[in-house]
Amino acid sequence: MNIHTVARTSATPVTAAPAFVWPHTITFGETNVMGNVYFARQFDWQGDCREMFLKTHCAGLLAAIAHDLRLVTLNAHAEFFGELFAFDEIELRMRLGFLQQHRIGLRFDTMKKESGGWSQTASGAQDVACMRLRGGVLEPTAIPNDLLKALIPFGATAEQR
Repeated sequence: MNIHTVARTSATPVTAAPAFVWPHTITFGETNVMGNVYFARQFDWQGDCREMFLKTHCAGLLAAIAHDLRLVTLNAHAEFFGELFAFDEIELRMRLGFLQQHRIGLRFDTMKKESGGWSQTASGAQDVACMRLRGGVLEPTAIPNDLLKALIPFGATAEQR
């Protein structure tokens, strides 16, 4: 699997920030009885993309996650523009949408490889809170520096809320 960063092109949704790209080929196991991809897979793929970003850009943070750091998804959504089927080649392109105290906004574009380039089949977002588990209770915590440094290049136009 080749994970890479893509800069803006004519086939990329309009944005100034580069994206973290997670490529994926859809399998039969990701389709429903009708043969198309069930909408809930978009949320699985957003999570996979986010995890691969952590592994690729701030693997040192994984020990903190195993200990007491939690990246809690506060909300997630997706909008669908086209259907996907088994063996479609897709990319999830993740960008930083915003940073706010202990919260991170991630934005996703699902792109399908076509004969003439890439077409957008979905867009979505996740708002994530950085929390620490202390005494069995989750408490907000500052965004770890390693994560912050890793995210900044993918959000040149990210708003600071």
